[in-house]
Amino acid sequence: MNRRNLVLSVLTLPSLSVLGACATVRSTPAFSSERIAVSIEGSGTDVILIPGLTSHPEIWDTTTAHLLGTGHRVHRVWVSGFAGRPAGANAAGDDVGQPVAEEIARYIHEQGLVRPAIVGHSMGGWIGMVLAARHPDLVGRLMVVDMLPFLGMMFGPPGATPEQVRPIAELTRNNVRSVPLEQRRARAEATINGMIQTEARREQAIQHILNSDYDVAGRAFYELIVTDLRPELTRISVPMVVLYAPPAGVPMTDAQLDALYTTSFVTRPATRLVRIPDSAHFIMFDNPTRFFSELDAFLSPE
Repeated sequence: MNRRNLVLSVLTLPSLSVLGACATVRSTPAFSSERIAVSIEGSGTDVILIPGLTSHPEIWDTTTAHLLGTGHRVHRVWVSGFAGRPAGANAAGDDVGQPVAEEIARYIHEQGLVRPAIVGHSMGGWIGMVLAARHPDLVGRLMVVDMLPFLGMMFGPPGATPEQVRPIAELTRNNVRSVPLEQRRARAEATINGMIQTEARREQAIQHILNSDYDVAGRAFYELIVTDLRPELTRISVPMVVLYAPPAGVPMTDAQLDALYTTSFVTRPATRLVRIPDSAHFIMFDNPTRFFSELDAFLSPE
């Protein structure tokens, strides 16, 4: 599998529903948005969980259960157009992730949250970087789970610019939009098999892909490829941790993977970069013990 195919696999993947026993979910009736919905559980210090491309907030079920048991109030974001939620305002425009980041900023402000912790998986991590860079006064700390600040570097030669990768981004967007109905399940299965090692977690992930708006997903993917956040990382002044896992089926050594992430975050040298073994893209599923250990350390007061 080459680098382009790896990224196509990562980002056409939905998140999986983990049937966990969490506290009763409360919606936020005072907050209305056409781009996101947010549910609240528990009490304590605030943590906002952002899922990735085509993902349902259920990917955070076990994470939420863990956080509720350690004194946190959890806010789970559901992006319109993903995993069965109507597309709403995300049905139009070139960008999806950046407007969603602005809505999360508005949510934090209107709900009166005081510098919550942000945890984002995949595209959700990218949204977290946008939020922390452009609204540094609203964020307390940031954890990015398996995501780069510029996905376009995976689609071109070393040093590729957003303009140089725009043609492949357009092709990728159009390919996602036009997947024939009869091929969608097979493609989803192939993606999931490479991105989740734990077989029991896969079927609901497939359903999340199939229940997503493919036009919204295609435009979101395009945005990730052509938007370079690396120059903006210097604006992130809060503690920041990036977890990443070895990509399945890709001939890349641990040293090469470490170098990729070190290079990607070189403009923000204070970032803590942690490679997680024995896991694929969904680290919280495949290596929950290590994930929760890193999460607890991330949330601990300094």
